[in-house]
Amino acid sequence: MIMAVKERFSNPNCGDTINLRLFTYNSNARRDVVSISKVEIFFLDPAERTPENPTGARLIQTIDGGDVTRESTGQYLLPLDLTDPLYTIGNYHDVWTVNFEENECAEGTISNVFEVHSDLWFTTSTPPIYDFNFRFRPNRLRKGTKRYILIEITPNVPRGSSIQSYYENLAVVSNLRVSIEMQCGDCIPAEQDLRLIVDRELVDYREKCFGYFFINTEDYNAGIYNIWFETEFGENIFISEKNSFQITD
Repeated sequence: MIMAVKERFSNPNCGDTINLRLFTYNSNARRDVVSISKVEIFFLDPAERTPENPTGARLIQTIDGGDVTRESTGQYLLPLDLTDPLYTIGNYHDVWTVNFEENECAEGTISNVFEVHSDLWFTTSTPPIYDFNFRFRPNRLRKGTKRYILIEITPNVPRGSSIQSYYENLAVVSNLRVSIEMQCGDCIPAEQDLRLIVDRELVDYREKCFGYFFINTEDYNAGIYNIWFETEFGENIFISEKNSFQITD
């Protein structure tokens, strides 16, 4: 079994580590909470469904808030070890108990979901011969903008075939990398390597076939940039065409 570190919606398997993340905001700005008391993990057990408990939620683990890492302002991470025999294939809720302010009435709970999948096996009489398409948006940003670029990976395979579902799952679990270079604008370096601003940076935030890459245009000059994407499957590396996007004054 291949063990890996995966995001919440990157089809984790038994034996992987899943990154459970929480982002907290106050009045539209990223803000820290006072503390996280605990994180409870519930398995949605089909055998436990009753009229009083229609989802079959069954508490399997309680994790102390001290095991949650504050990565940055309003951003928290809990790596969950799925090698524990408590975790089997199925659906789960992670319920975070959070103290938002120095006030006993300011405690609340946030419930999120994740799913543990079976291993992704597939056999074929030929090597993988199909491709992936990449799309992103937006392709035009005003300087000073700080936001996530949305990247979508789409398998270029026969529709309705068994291999389509397989390649879609590959797009979910594969690493996604981004590169950005300046194409034209003021003060563009003559040397090609000095134009490279982002070099194969891994996209951490994934949701199925989508990736979210944060860009702070305050660090960029106005101009035209090339952006391209890369993903891997086995011994194959798929690299997109260079696409253009613009940062305007």
